[in-house]
Amino acid sequence: MTTTLNESGQKLLFLEARTHSSFKAEPVAEQVLRQAWDLARMGPTSVNCLPARIVFVRSPAAKQRLKPALAPGNVDKTMAAPVTAIIGHDLAFYDKLPVLFPHADARSWFVGNEAMIQSTAFRNGTLMGGYFIMALRAMGLDCGPMSGFDSAKVDAEFFAGTTIRSNFLINIGHGDPAGLYPRGPRLEFDEACRIE
Repeated sequence: MTTTLNESGQKLLFLEARTHSSFKAEPVAEQVLRQAWDLARMGPTSVNCLPARIVFVRSPAAKQRLKPALAPGNVDKTMAAPVTAIIGHDLAFYDKLPVLFPHADARSWFVGNEAMIQSTAFRNGTLMGGYFIMALRAMGLDCGPMSGFDSAKVDAEFFAGTTIRSNFLINIGHGDPAGLYPRGPRLEFDEACRIE
């Protein structure tokens, strides 16, 4: 049964949600992060490949490991955020396809095809990162997604010896509205879209 998200739901996810750079000193419970993942994993991905892998940087020690990889403008806000999620994607995602997509030999479509592996992992991992932002908002949290970091340093520190590569970061918590700028403009439908 298809239904429409009501106005309050639309406000929570899109219309009143903002990108936060400062957060209140309130912890984020592990259970809430788990619930957000349970929502985000339900979004569609190519052949149900689910390549996203997330590291939640929460402890002071883990924050210090992340700090050297951050662009200067992202250091203070990331160190102050209750949690920073490293959104990554697994380049060996196809090894899980026999379980995730059992009605075809989808794994064989990827083995040895490096270009297809790279594009599929990156595209679908990015999609899942977007779903995860919406899931966090649905759980009552605020997000500050960012790409100002050295991915090679993050990969060496958090994904060494694995097939996982970092994509972007999300600071997570209860946003402090005092730190918000006015909302930036958005393109109108006719500026960004066309129907043929």
